[in-house]
This record gives sequence, structure tokens and C-alpha cells, in this order.
Amino acid sequence: MLNIGVIGCGAIGRDHIRRLTDIVPGCQVVACADYFEEAAIKVAAQYEGMKAYKTGEELIAAPEVQAVVITSSDPSHAGYVLEALKAGKQVFCEKPLAQNAEDCEKIIAAEIAHGKRLVQVGFMRHYDRGYAEMKRIIDSGELGAPLMIHACHRNVSQPDGFQTEMGVSNVAIHELDICRWLLGDEYKSGQVLKVRQSACSTKGYDNPQIVLLETQSGARIDVEVQVADAYGYDIQCQVVCEKGTVNLPDPYAVVKRSNATRSFPILTDWKDRFIEAYDIELTHWVKTLEEKGEPDGPSAWDGYAACVAADTLNRSRGTNQFLPIEMMDKPALYQ
Repeated sequence: MLNIGVIGCGAIGRDHIRRLTDIVPGCQVVACADYFEEAAIKVAAQYEGMKAYKTGEELIAAPEVQAVVITSSDPSHAGYVLEALKAGKQVFCEKPLAQNAEDCEKIIAAEIAHGKRLVQVGFMRHYDRGYAEMKRIIDSGELGAPLMIHACHRNVSQPDGFQTEMGVSNVAIHELDICRWLLGDEYKSGQVLKVRQSACSTKGYDNPQIVLLETQSGARIDVEVQVADAYGYDIQCQVVCEKGTVNLPDPYAVVKRSNATRSFPILTDWKDRFIEAYDIELTHWVKTLEEKGEPDGPSAWDGYAACVAADTLNRSRGTNQFLPIEMMDKPALYQ
């Protein structure tokens, strides 16, 4: 059994603890920690044999913890990942890997010093059946070369303290990852645009925004980012190829016909939209560690690539021009 410690006992942390305990075979959660100690104590009390630690650093250093899952607030991710790498422990970090590309580079350097992969980033869309089938079709070449991607990321609301830049670095970070994964291509340049603002958006941040990207091969990507005051949690993606298109399917839903209307429910919670992908993702992570001793999912390099793109896009805001997305040479560890 792989002994796991989870740092962060908020919504996704509690959901991952449930998942690792009840669904994922070959592992057990033996420890948890949270910035608010009482939150960790409350969670630990719900599970037999789970210990609550006062800090994430104490959890990482605990001898019974073999692997670490980080689901704490975004600004804390890089510090905990670096601490886990210092301890030589496997670490699964929810997105984003860090708040900026500079911290990602520190993580990459620390991982390279170990000579093997220890980090997996929680880009769970790689494990969504819809995206996986899109990737298979694109890679098969049956539709010719991919030319464009049209995508959107719509959320119902955001917590207090949300800022314009977070629409890219926190929300659209998933699209920045999944688009380069679908195309098998790195980014060349990018720009983010402020468009006509929704009358419902009165919280002090830009909403909606449009992200524009160009890849090294010349493919173009546009992403509508609507972070709040929309109608539901709605993720859309269409890849336009030379000989056809491939679309991300909507989640399965029963269609209701009544009173001269045809309707089906729209999800409002991200945990429900990608619940199966999360299950598959963490099951694969644990199984791969058991069989190979290191992860093979989204890497620190993938986390870095997404952060470089996000940093560049946020710098482009208000400039009315595409800015070059410049990355360091890809280390051999991630080839």
C-alpha cells in the first residue's frame, strides 16, 4: 500500500481523500494538513488511522508518508512541491504547478537533480474520455493536420479576492495545457483581449476575456474565458482539421421533453463535470508509481509550459499585440 499525505483540506482536498480512500486501489491516506489546523483535525477524525499535522512541511517530513498530494491554495503549491522534492518523495500537485514560470524552473531543476521524475501535475483533462478520444483521432491523422482550436471555459462564480489575471493563470490554465497536449505542439505567441463586459459582471475583474494563441506549427487557438455570472460550468472544445472537425462531447445527461420544450440539465460544479477523469487520473498515478516507480502523467515540464504561456498572456493584456512565448530548452528528463 502506498501511504499518502494530503496537504489542503478544502473542497478538492476532501474529495481526493475520499477518492483515494474509497475508489483508488493500492493506497491509503495516512495524513492530512491544512493552513487552518482545525480543518485537518476535522477531516482526520472521519477516517481511521489518519493523522492531522499542523503544517504541510511536517506532513512531508513524516516517515509514514511516502507520497504527497497537494491540494492547498495556489500560492502554496511551489513551496510544498520543492519541500517534497527535497525529501525525495513522490508528489501529485493540483494545477497550477506554481504561480509563475520562475518557480516552475526551480522545481524542474530540483527534479532533474534527482535524476528521475517525482512530480505529476493535476491536469485531469488528459484522463477525460472525451479529450482522450479527441487526442486519438487527431494523432491518427485521419482528419489531416489540425488547423485551429475553438474553446471556452465558463464558470458560474468565483470566490472573493478573484482577480483579472487569475482568469488566465487559474481558470484557463487547463486550456493552456490541454490545447498543447491535443496538438502535440508548443506555443509561439499569445495575446489576451478584454471584450464587451457582461452586465452581470460587477465584481472588479474582466469577464469575459478572450485568449488567443499561435503554436510553433502555425495552428491558431481561441479560448473564451468567462469566469463568473454565467449559466453553468460549461467546457467546450472543437479542433478544426484539414478534413473535418472533432468536438468534445457534453457530459451525459437525460433529455426531458415536456410542455413543448426539450431540455437537459447543465452542470454547475467542476467536481461533477470531471469526476470520472479525477478517478482515472489518481488511479493511474498510484498504479504507475507501483509499477514503474515514477509517474508518466502531466509533468513538471507541462506545468512550466502552461505557466510560461499564462505569464505571457497576462503581460499582453492592454498591449493590443501578440507577445512571444519563450521557453527554455526542454531537458532530457522530459523528452
